[in-house]
Amino acid sequence: MAGLVLGIGLTAQWLAWRLRLPSILLLLLAGLLVGPVTGFLNPDDVMGDLLFPFVSLAVAVILFEGGLSLRLSELRGSMGVLRLLISVGSAVSVVVAYYAGTRLLGLPPGPALLLAAIYIVTGPTVIIPLLRHVRPRGKVGPLIRWEGIVNDPIGATLALLVFDVLLASGPGEATQVAALVISKTLAAGLVLGLGSAWLLARAFARHVIPDFLQNPAALTAVVVVFVLANHVQEEAGLLAVTVMGMGLANQKRVDLRHVVEFKENLQVLLLAALFVLLAARIETSDLALLDWRAFAFVAVMILVARPVGVLLSTIGSDLNRGERIFLAWMAPRGIVAMAVVSLFALRLEVAGVEGIEPLVPVTFLLVVVTVLVYGLTAAPLARKLGIAAKRSNGVLFVGSAPWTRELALTLGELDVESRLVDTNRRAVAAARLAGLGAVNANALTDDISRMLDLGPIGSVLAVTRNDEINTLIGLRHAEWFGRSNAYCLQAHTDELAKHNRADGEHGPVHLGGRPLFGEGVSFEQLSDRFAEGATFRKTKLSDEFSYEKYLAQHGDRATPLFLVQADQSVYPWTPEGPPAPKPGDVIVALIDPEE
Repeated sequence: MAGLVLGIGLTAQWLAWRLRLPSILLLLLAGLLVGPVTGFLNPDDVMGDLLFPFVSLAVAVILFEGGLSLRLSELRGSMGVLRLLISVGSAVSVVVAYYAGTRLLGLPPGPALLLAAIYIVTGPTVIIPLLRHVRPRGKVGPLIRWEGIVNDPIGATLALLVFDVLLASGPGEATQVAALVISKTLAAGLVLGLGSAWLLARAFARHVIPDFLQNPAALTAVVVVFVLANHVQEEAGLLAVTVMGMGLANQKRVDLRHVVEFKENLQVLLLAALFVLLAARIETSDLALLDWRAFAFVAVMILVARPVGVLLSTIGSDLNRGERIFLAWMAPRGIVAMAVVSLFALRLEVAGVEGIEPLVPVTFLLVVVTVLVYGLTAAPLARKLGIAAKRSNGVLFVGSAPWTRELALTLGELDVESRLVDTNRRAVAAARLAGLGAVNANALTDDISRMLDLGPIGSVLAVTRNDEINTLIGLRHAEWFGRSNAYCLQAHTDELAKHNRADGEHGPVHLGGRPLFGEGVSFEQLSDRFAEGATFRKTKLSDEFSYEKYLAQHGDRATPLFLVQADQSVYPWTPEGPPAPKPGDVIVALIDPEE
């Protein structure tokens, strides 16, 4: 059954990729279909008592992976806004949720306060896939990611604090319990988190742990730290693994890209399983409790709590109007909120607290509605506000030779944005004078995503005069663009290069990325032909002028390089299988002059 859950989850993610939709939408839909709709899957029957431990450990791994993405350099000039979002924004959310919970849902004050504390959690399990889908520009993306990841342990800790205070016998005991919970959580989370990050980085730097064991060692360390922190104080494990990830992300002792890539791959599987299990666990009897008041409560959380919190948190900041609006429209809840609510609802039921029946179904409704609303509207809104590219069909050229700059300008005439990276200052200066976005940097060592706006960029082309560098660039940037969108150009034209391109089994190009352009085409050949007078031309096909007629007209003088389809999709030509040109498509080719 576990294999079936993963299969359903990965199928949903694949369909989301094909349909260009946020994956969490189809994951929730798949869970509802196999759960309450058909009754095919009941997670409690399948996993029993292991369900909540599995969810807890999976969330810990996701939070650790999220912490690995939190670099302090991202928050230059925005740290004050983040502090206000975590403090003022969370306080506003608690007040509004408490008031709405008592007035609309009819919850007793204690459970209403518990629910309000849990709703501080904004859900990195939802935010991270959404940001990957939207790819917002500027400061707003890092702010949303930081807030979502940091708020998770804060919300869980505050919920535990409220729960323990509710069960206290009097004000004196409640004060002692609160002080004890806060001190133990901070001590366990900070000491274990920072300490484990230091030890792991030191062990990797000194090669105490061999390369093939580093990913398993990091995963094991996350589990051990999470369990130990929770043993010291419940829910402290979330803080510990988040701090551990942040500590590793901001150290400079050792490169952890391989650990980050492993955790990202593992996160895909965990998210697939978690959201399917989350939706499948809902019972039809729970859904029957949802009436207009539940929907009104969710509307208040989306339309009042979040916008007011962001408004108060961003007063006097340098965020522009579009960034503030987008920030106010991003507060999805996810698996952490559901897991924490389910856990505390069970404990309140055992303690004999009445009036808690709406807790779980209302939380599920909040998760589903926020996922649907933000998942469907985040990308269009970001594009409307100008903080995300209208499409991600652009090209990142690593290399700024004269022919590369001219090719980028030709693509620009077709509304295809290009960026160039090169270590040669003169080449970069020439690209900038031509009006191209270019940066003088090393694409192997520098973080290009923080130096250039890659929002509209969908593929990377390694086009330097060195095969080994092209190979490494393909490997390096496949993490950001995906291996299917990382291309490498052969540096020199010779018989071995032609053989490598033909069979694809040998040579650096195959190892680093997809081979670029036609068979036998190389950096050397393109440079020589461009210097001898060859020009880049764009030709639009039609019913009257087909691709066959195009080939007949130009013959061997034309080397097709890009196909820009009518919907603005951009495909580099490759020997693996060139695109099938159709009427309405535009071919960008290098064409030699007529003799």
